[in-house]
Amino acid sequence: QVQLVESGGGLVQPGGSLRLSCAASGSLFSINAMGWYRQAPGKERELVATITRGGTTNYADSVKGRFTISRDNAKNTVYLQMNSLKSEDTAIYYCNAFSPVYGKNFWGKGTLVTVSS
Repeated sequence: QVQLVESGGGLVQPGGSLRLSCAASGSLFSINAMGWYRQAPGKERELVATITRGGTTNYADSVKGRFTISRDNAKNTVYLQMNSLKSEDTAIYYCNAFSPVYGKNFWGKGTLVTVSS
């Protein structure tokens, strides 16, 4: 199994920045990609950014140029640096890991990001 724990959420003003962290544990060698998703009230969960084991990144158009996903393999941690935050970025952010060995996705419990003046 894989366990994911998010941290770093909080309240920030529009235009501000936050960095989210996702610490992974368990069967780490089974993971070939990780990512961040978010869900706002009344909306479906949507993909924000992904990073593969090879380092390839992908972003939703709504965050491209503002958010950066990165990893620290030594710390088994994936980060999401969020800059120029907007009110519409307000959501619960979830960490995700895909394991082809298990044939499933693993999810964290989420961390709340609130962008408000």
